[in-house]
Amino acid sequence: MLEFATSSTTTNTFRVTPTTANITHPVHRCIPSAVHHRPSCLYQPSSILLQHKCSISLCYNFNPIKAMAETETFRTPVDDHQSFGHGKKQALISLSDKKDLAFLGNGLQGLGYTIVSTGGTASALENAGVTVTKVEQLTCFPEMLDGRVKTLHPNIHGGILARRDQRHHMEALTEHGISTFDVVVVNLYPFYDKVSSANGITFEDGIENIDIGGPAMIRAAAKNHKDVLVVVDSEDYAALLDFLHGKHGDGQQFRRKLAWKAFQHVASYDSAVSEWLWKQTAGEEKFPPSITIPLSLKSSLRYGENPHQKAAYYVDKSLSEVNAGGIATAIQLHGKEMSYNNYLDADAAWNCVSEFKNPTCVIVKHTNPCGVASRDVVIEAYRLAVKADPVSAFGGIVAFNVEVDEDLAKEIREFRSPTDGETRMFYEIVIAPKYSKKGLEILRGKSKTLRILEAIKNEKGKLSLRQVGGGWLAQESDDLIPQDIQFNVVSEKTPQASELRDAEFAWLCVKHVKSNAIVIAKVWVVGNLTV
Repeated sequence: MLEFATSSTTTNTFRVTPTTANITHPVHRCIPSAVHHRPSCLYQPSSILLQHKCSISLCYNFNPIKAMAETETFRTPVDDHQSFGHGKKQALISLSDKKDLAFLGNGLQGLGYTIVSTGGTASALENAGVTVTKVEQLTCFPEMLDGRVKTLHPNIHGGILARRDQRHHMEALTEHGISTFDVVVVNLYPFYDKVSSANGITFEDGIENIDIGGPAMIRAAAKNHKDVLVVVDSEDYAALLDFLHGKHGDGQQFRRKLAWKAFQHVASYDSAVSEWLWKQTAGEEKFPPSITIPLSLKSSLRYGENPHQKAAYYVDKSLSEVNAGGIATAIQLHGKEMSYNNYLDADAAWNCVSEFKNPTCVIVKHTNPCGVASRDVVIEAYRLAVKADPVSAFGGIVAFNVEVDEDLAKEIREFRSPTDGETRMFYEIVIAPKYSKKGLEILRGKSKTLRILEAIKNEKGKLSLRQVGGGWLAQESDDLIPQDIQFNVVSEKTPQASELRDAEFAWLCVKHVKSNAIVIAKVWVVGNLTV
């Protein structure tokens, strides 16, 4: 049954019941069993109120409505500016990480933006005193499928993707009653944190934490960045508000930078999903057909290997590197900024010292160990490592696999070079897994420039990558230790037990010395060695 009343004005009122009429776009057909779940709808140009008993009231300036029982299409005039909201400013906000949300929401509202939001983000904004239009009021459709579908709708994506300089785009929005979005602020489900958590996650939970709607909105806004500002990082909220206040000179450059950041954000997110899924399906296969490695800039460096080379330092954000240790995750507790060569030397020293179980000291110069010693007492190990090659040790990097306490720190600070017995030993970097409070205080007093790093031991089983011109070499990391292999005697003379221990110690050291390495090992006390 179709009932309608017409007056001399431009407003037509219709009442439709679902049993007798099929309503074409922009009004969705109403299903009686689900109608009580549907929200109030702000679908423009019509104002649609979905009532109980599934009746629909349609008011003012409406697009075509077609009844099954009728063949005639009814059309009434449209006022573009009044009906479709092209003249009003809208911001779409949907966040998993709600850091600084109140600052953003109030800032946008103060600039005259209508805030459109979803679920928990909308609630948080309302609690912060921000007036919010919920997404379902625009889509005329409730969130469904446990949240899998809420923003995947033409009323959302049409408003993001429409090019304002294309007349047919804007006419299409007008025809379908869709408003434009000028700002889109979205970040994604915490997939990375969930699948890398210490408690682990089931495969099903991992799948449910893969964001779909968020990346779609981010990509849409970034593609249309000429007309839509897209923000994925709370650190950019202040810059966004400044831009909207007119404080940025080159507007398109600012928009392009935000768009780049948005695509990079989604690319890193997708790389984590891809890496995780590969691990769930590949079994023992180590080398996937393709690899995407997400790198995050940690710092710009003064120069590279040589002063004329520019350089930067990136951290690997692959899932395989989460809590896996290494020099990249070290915390600098003191000293001047690290250089390109400092990182190379520190990595070499830390990788070497991490091989040993007994208290050990490793001193590195130009990425090569020049002194390695293991003793029951770490101070003795330090002294012997210096004595192995005191000339090379001067100005080197010293690493320990045990805590640097007060006594060891004093020894590092005061120890004289064995070459003359007078000159205090100088080092670029000290690395250890931890420092006592007093030990750190003493080391800081040795030099203002001494770099002090606190690092975590590298996990085994990593993939080792090395760049060559135009490509990369990949191999399993060299994690073998003497206890993992069987030594076979091939000489006529059978080595004594102490000589085998020398060989095992030297075998661990030589793996960290560059090509044509020669390692000399000598037993000082049974089981305690120095190179």
